[in-house]
Amino acid sequence: MSEVKKDGGAASAFRATGLVSALTLVSRLLGLVREVVFAALLGAGLYADAFNVAFRIPNLLRDLFAEGALSAAFVPTYAKALHDGGREAAHRLARRVFTLLAVVMAVLVLLGLAFAGPLVSLLAPGYAAVAGKSELTVLLTRVMMPFLPLVSLAAVAMGMLNAEERFGFPAFAPAMFNVVSVLWGVGLWAAGFSPAAVALGWSIGTLLGGAAQFLVQVPPLQRMGFRYHLDWAPRDAGLRRIGTLMAPATVGLAAVQINIFVNSYFASFEPGAVSWLTYAFRILYLPIGIFGVAAGTVAGAGLAKRAAADDLEGMRSTLRRALLFLAFLTVPATAGLIVLARPVVRLLYERGQFGPEATEGTAVALVFYAFGLVAYTSVKVLAPAFYALGSPRTPLLASALAVITNVLVNMALYERFGFRAVALGTSLGSIANAVLLVAVLERRLGGIVERATLGRLGRMGAAAGAMAIALLPVSRFLEASFTSGTLLAHAVTGLVPVSLGVLVYLGLALLFRLPEASELASQVRRTVSRAGG
Repeated sequence: MSEVKKDGGAASAFRATGLVSALTLVSRLLGLVREVVFAALLGAGLYADAFNVAFRIPNLLRDLFAEGALSAAFVPTYAKALHDGGREAAHRLARRVFTLLAVVMAVLVLLGLAFAGPLVSLLAPGYAAVAGKSELTVLLTRVMMPFLPLVSLAAVAMGMLNAEERFGFPAFAPAMFNVVSVLWGVGLWAAGFSPAAVALGWSIGTLLGGAAQFLVQVPPLQRMGFRYHLDWAPRDAGLRRIGTLMAPATVGLAAVQINIFVNSYFASFEPGAVSWLTYAFRILYLPIGIFGVAAGTVAGAGLAKRAAADDLEGMRSTLRRALLFLAFLTVPATAGLIVLARPVVRLLYERGQFGPEATEGTAVALVFYAFGLVAYTSVKVLAPAFYALGSPRTPLLASALAVITNVLVNMALYERFGFRAVALGTSLGSIANAVLLVAVLERRLGGIVERATLGRLGRMGAAAGAMAIALLPVSRFLEASFTSGTLLAHAVTGLVPVSLGVLVYLGLALLFRLPEASELASQVRRTVSRAGG
């Protein structure tokens, strides 16, 4: 795989951004494929529920301590060591991080193996009401606990390569996890194992995927001269700096993990709900990952540059453009997902063990999750603005507000609305998060929410609403005409209205003279012209 290496030029930075964006998109798509294979193998019953909660336990620890907080703290510390002491000093720090991490992760794995039962009871108390469900979840948790050190080591390797401006392999590494998982799942399908054996087999495949995510980065580490050997120095100044930097990052990520814990806790009381919610959010995660991360990356760099130059007008302009761009993409996506939730879920998942009942539950969850799509993606742009301004506390408070909102919604509505309240609570929490961030930015910078901005948002909403109204009779006609349950029927009822919706929205956006639509049309014409020339 080609890599973008350091050459100090703007062209190199542009190529690096393009490479990372492309590989991130590939990883997101492969993640969706992995979920499709999983759904076909295990559906949305006892075994899928058990696996999802079992995987959530090491995954919570990974997100909290490893890939999230550790990466945020390790990369600048490694870069500083590389700048101050050269490659040998940086590699020495990395060896000490690897050694300390191996010890800490080994302790956490042993604790996870010993206390898997209480952890499952805490995270999913409702499983105890179904015979064998808690016991299976405990078993799968113990099998997958080694996933934590594997992806933690992969996070350190990723940080080293990124700090050395070797972006290809670290961006490709998460895709390797999905590739191995998909291939392993296809093998399980071909072998014809029972659902219980598939759940255990998929857990083993998860470990193999985690190992692949780490091992694919070993060759480029070796090529840049890194050699590992035991180096135990827990009082190293670099390690202390990493620990200091990890603390606030861990606090920030904890809010997200608390939300996941709350959702698992409530959903566990309804058979199938954990799986429905997981499948639904995987669909939503695709536009979040593509639109939100892309816009956040581009806007974040611009905001940091303008904040450093004390260019407040430039910050306001960057924020407005980024938020309007996201709204232009996510407002119609929200309307489309609400109207077409069932055909989209059916097209992606309904095969094998995933039947019509699972489609119905997942589609309902997707509708309630979709209400928060604009907010989910907007936070990816809004939060970096505060970091650029040197105010990291505000995003932490906004995340805490999201957690409180989610908890209150679940407590108030779960008994009546069941898993719908879990998805709705997540959406309303994200909306509260985004609203608070916008309000504080408006107070600090001013000019974020102007009359012209509100007018453009109104036209986007009108175009999306008209699109949704137009899609309803088309979708119902196709649903009535193609009832065979074949892949062709799923493709027609899913893809035709989605394609039609894109065309209707873009046509209305041009009619309403939305600048984003005109720019998109111009970009398409330039691309076609270059391809033809």
